[in-house]
Amino acid sequence: MKSQDVRKQFLDFFASQGHLIVPSAPIVLKDDPTLMFNNSGMAQFKEYFLGNATPKSNRIADTQKCLRVSGKHNDLEDVGFDTYHHTMFEMLGNWSFGDYFKKEAINWAWQLLTEVYKIPKENLYVSVFEGNAEENVPFDQEAWDIWKELIDEDRIILGNKKDNFWEMGDQGPCGPCSEIHVDLRTAEEKAAVSGKSLVNNDHPQVVEIWNNVFMEFNRKADGSLEKLPAKHVDTGMGFERLCMALQGVTSNYDTDVFTPLIEKVEQITGAKYTTNDVILSASEESQNKTNIAIRVIVDHVRAVAFAIADGQLPSNTGAGYVIRRILRRAIRYGFTFLDIKEPFVNQLVAVLANQMGEFFPEIKLQETFVTNVIREEEASFLRTLDQGLQLLDKVIADTKKALPSEGLGRISGAKAFELYDTFGFPKDLTALILKEKGMSFNEAEFDASMQAQKARSRAASEVSTEDWSVLIPGNVETFVGYDQTENEAKITRIRKVDSKKDGVLYQIVLDNTPFYPEGGGQVGDKGILVSANETIEIIDTKKENNLILHFTKQLPENIEASFVAKVNTELRTLTSRNHSATHLMHQALRSILGTHVEQKGSLVNSSYLRFDFSHFAKMTETELQQVEDFVNARIQEQLPLIERRNIPFAQAVEEGAMALFGEKYGDHVRAIKFGESMELCGGIHVKNTAEIWQFKIVSEGAVAAGIRRIEAITSDAVKAFYATQENTLNEVKVALKNPQDILKAVHSMQEENSKFKKEIENLVKEKIEGLKNILVTEFQEINGVNFLSKQVNLSMSATKDLAMAIGSATPSSFVFLASIEDGLPNIHCFISKELVSQKGLNAGNVIRELGKFIDGNGGGQPFFASGKGKNVSGIKEVLEKAIDFVK
Repeated sequence: MKSQDVRKQFLDFFASQGHLIVPSAPIVLKDDPTLMFNNSGMAQFKEYFLGNATPKSNRIADTQKCLRVSGKHNDLEDVGFDTYHHTMFEMLGNWSFGDYFKKEAINWAWQLLTEVYKIPKENLYVSVFEGNAEENVPFDQEAWDIWKELIDEDRIILGNKKDNFWEMGDQGPCGPCSEIHVDLRTAEEKAAVSGKSLVNNDHPQVVEIWNNVFMEFNRKADGSLEKLPAKHVDTGMGFERLCMALQGVTSNYDTDVFTPLIEKVEQITGAKYTTNDVILSASEESQNKTNIAIRVIVDHVRAVAFAIADGQLPSNTGAGYVIRRILRRAIRYGFTFLDIKEPFVNQLVAVLANQMGEFFPEIKLQETFVTNVIREEEASFLRTLDQGLQLLDKVIADTKKALPSEGLGRISGAKAFELYDTFGFPKDLTALILKEKGMSFNEAEFDASMQAQKARSRAASEVSTEDWSVLIPGNVETFVGYDQTENEAKITRIRKVDSKKDGVLYQIVLDNTPFYPEGGGQVGDKGILVSANETIEIIDTKKENNLILHFTKQLPENIEASFVAKVNTELRTLTSRNHSATHLMHQALRSILGTHVEQKGSLVNSSYLRFDFSHFAKMTETELQQVEDFVNARIQEQLPLIERRNIPFAQAVEEGAMALFGEKYGDHVRAIKFGESMELCGGIHVKNTAEIWQFKIVSEGAVAAGIRRIEAITSDAVKAFYATQENTLNEVKVALKNPQDILKAVHSMQEENSKFKKEIENLVKEKIEGLKNILVTEFQEINGVNFLSKQVNLSMSATKDLAMAIGSATPSSFVFLASIEDGLPNIHCFISKELVSQKGLNAGNVIRELGKFIDGNGGGQPFFASGKGKNVSGIKEVLEKAIDFVK
């Protein structure tokens, strides 16, 4: 059965049982501060389990793209070394929100597996929660009784809290679960060892394929459990493992989910993947490493490609750093074990898009963009790898020099960690390179450095969140901020949050609020809550699990009082102008650069707007001016806002509204239109484009491969910009003695400056020639090398020219010159090419070593290198120590 059919039969089965089939949410979560990525099928339904929103149906089924590479659920380091863990995977799931419970969930699971998919019953085992006395949760007798009607009791396993009690996180909905495991071993293997003994013991052919979670508790901040107001079902079946079971193979990677990708890797690299990882001899050790490398690559490209398609670009922080790390892990395995030194992972995107584009159209529609981003990231990291290899060579050389009596020795574990932290070198790559040179590194030091970094990271991000104190139970919060900026409100719930970063803050939820919560790139509103006796400042507004959270540094004395919620209208007005201008600029970019332009990120606040978009070339001054002119023309047209709320998503898109990739839209959406610009947007906007007044681009540049960023200003910020420009122009006029024609005066000054520069250059050349004639007489002959070390009174560039001139004029020369420019020292080393080849001298190594004495660094080629520093007093010692290289 092909994987596409496996997926379809699952969804068709649950549709026949009255379930609404919904699409996968994006793999990247943008509105959930507790998660970076969708790490389970239930993540997009958290607000329903928490009772903060009403689902469109009490029965839902889907297949969800999941990514487990951070936090509590992290499978990254297992990927490649076994045949069933993945970073990105599909989770097939069916859900009940206060509807059916254990009986229906278990019976349907059994029916689907044994009657529809026709998995032999004798290959299946199930587990039931054994209970936990400490938490006063009893043995799941109900699940046991249901299962024993379907399967022999000797195939039912009691599971402990670790295996059979599922929790969303440290807090939140949870409950006992019932897992289904499949035994894919041969008849002979089953006869020799019972599959029951292998369940939950990491056996590659006895694996869990489905988990039925029965959510009936809520985990509180103090660790205690309380009953949920309604019982829910949350199931998840691993799509890749299910395909393995149905396609008669013993590895996820042997299914048609992965084989097309593996075949492409074989074609690119010339390597051959084998399905048998059993190591019988030293020669097969190499094949096993090849298999691991190929599994890593085909797994990781899925995670990276879908994350980029959903709007998460590789970067140096947050979720972007995780994606970059996954991609670099794939590149490293190709580099180390498949000997691929050029970008290649990007070539797999076309295969992936062809495989999965029908069910996940985003990967097909974004194929070119994803390919280009990955290619640029690969090229960049391969350059970084090269730099890291150079650094490792230096560390090896320094270690050999420091430990001549101890053989080749070990390099510092801290240095090995620096390679990992700065250049992305894993322990195994560093160990491999060192092993080839008869060396190793101090693993205990490496591990200590790693733990210290993790401790710093944990300390920086540590957050303690108390349980909600609910003042008005059952209230459904209402947002009225599109029409009002102040209204009467009551507090419905509060909680305290203590973090290392922000200190103690309080989160307040109101029964209705005019405060816009951060979202869609727009910052959250600020303002105040006013009662009869006090005023509380709202410093930020965010949304979490469908609740609008108002952040304060203090709680009201009377939390049950009536309040007037007042938005800071000055900040909101400026923000709305920037947000509306962002829509007009998006339209301008697509009109001027082409429809390939798509929004890839934005920030809108009261000061400026920032807009990231897909485009693979730097914008010209002409293009930037055209964008400015386009937006300002729309402002001058005084286009009214046409806002349509709560219209069907399909209708809005059909009418021309632009939906952004990676955003999660409901069945009904809000559309914002100014003239021909129409986008789906939940943000705050001006009533007429005339309110924006003026639009001005202040910068344009690259932020990632294939991504450009524009920063721009509107309204009062443009007025301030022009005022600053005018002040600057007046200062220039004063500096130029108030000429009648400023431009003419500037041109005259430039011509005069150019004339003086040429005169100075000629004088410097004469000075260099004179110094050369003097210094060539000062060489010392040492061990067949003509050596010269000297400080001169020249600029850095002139000193470099002098060193080259002296060295080129003298055979077998080693020239080391130093000078001071703008109060900072600089050093230069020239070594004749015959000395480089015959004596192994290297100017780059000389500069790096001696640069330490002037608190600097530098580098270059073996025959010439330069460096700069901060410590002028070190020049004397540098000049004295240069001779050590030729003695």
